[in-house]
Amino acid sequence: MILNKLLSYLTFRKQEGETNNSFLRTMHRINRISILMFLVGIAVLIYKWTR
Repeated sequence: MILNKLLSYLTFRKQEGETNNSFLRTMHRINRISILMFLVGIAVLIYKWTR
């Protein structure tokens, strides 16, 4: 369930009950960027630890 919600969030699928507020859209965009940066950082750490 959590992974499905995260994947729908990262692939920009609309979620139920989402409004068209511009501040809310900007906040979601910033959250997506931070999640992607976190995942890239984790991937780099895993890569360095396994070398």
